Amino acid sequence: MNSSPKIRVLIVDDSALVRRMARETLSADPEIEVAGVAVDPYEARDKIVALAPDVITLDLEMPRMDGLTFLRLLMDRRPIPVVVLSSLTARGSEFALEALRLGAVEVLGKPSGTYSFGDIGPQLVAKVKAAARARPRSSTAAARSPDPLRAAPPSLLADSAVRGRRADPRALILLGSSTGGVEALHEVIAGLPGGLPGIAIVQHIPAIFSRNLAERLNKLGPVRVREAVDGDIMQPGTALIAPGNFHLFLHWTGAHYSVRVTNGPAIWHQRPAVDLLFKSVADSGGAPHCVAGILTGMGRDGAEGLLRLREHGATTFAQDEATSVVYGMPRAAWENGAAQHVLPIERVAPFLAEPIAAVPLAGPAAAPFSS
Repeated sequence: MNSSPKIRVLIVDDSALVRRMARETLSADPEIEVAGVAVDPYEARDKIVALAPDVITLDLEMPRMDGLTFLRLLMDRRPIPVVVLSSLTARGSEFALEALRLGAVEVLGKPSGTYSFGDIGPQLVAKVKAAARARPRSSTAAARSPDPLRAAPPSLLADSAVRGRRADPRALILLGSSTGGVEALHEVIAGLPGGLPGIAIVQHIPAIFSRNLAERLNKLGPVRVREAVDGDIMQPGTALIAPGNFHLFLHWTGAHYSVRVTNGPAIWHQRPAVDLLFKSVADSGGAPHCVAGILTGMGRDGAEGLLRLREHGATTFAQDEATSVVYGMPRAAWENGAAQHVLPIERVAPFLAEPIAAVPLAGPAAAPFSS
């Protein structure tokens, strides 16, 4: 019998129907207890103090105070893991991604039909459990030790590392992430110079949100970012993100990597799956020319694929525990020997731009980098 305390959840939503359905869905799981419900942020504020929930589910469009304003105040004053329930609209998608930037742990599209809530029930339960394991980030950034990679002269990052790899058409950068990954990708993409090899990304995210995520990341720096389309060709200086609810595969044609986007079966309950992207590159012979890493996320997706890449000559890494919102996927990649390096999130972009990431390393897994 499981003696662990239940995950206490506060549901914040102005819709009585959504509150009822969310309560029924979550209460049916033996590991979750619905501690209470609130119809707006003001009531939520009082119930957070009275009930001390472990996780909050939060609607973003509510009366008296919108969810984004409430989330900003919450993360500033009393960080609690938040799962956002957002409407499946372009506006809702933009709000949801802003919520992730502000510190929400997970986001889930809210169904519009009265009888369709059951379709997202298992996802809601899984995301609440993931959120309960997360470490929400406070608004004040922790002081960081000097970083020799980040301190490298700009000419080194932009010239010697980039020029030496741009000529190789088989060179690739592969990234996989899940819970907490939107903010992690934001930091990585913003820190990359232009001219790097093509980048392929799998982020576990609902279908309606992946295009907006690509558009947001595209505004951060010289790397061009967009959602992948079936039949695309990988190009230097461009990052392709797997569309939500579709797997992403890369295949070497003899001259370039061709992109396949497919809606096959979920792997590790995920579509897109990191493992499938990684294994497709390994099976295409691209591993010796590849740098691949797993960022924050719950579960084990990506660990098997990263191990296959390493065994075939890739340079591999995983995000460290201290900077991961959820240290599940990175832990799995370290424990199975797939990750050669363990990196805090602030060192990922410099690592990808350095010559060390261009040359596969041999031998047993390296010790984690010190911060």
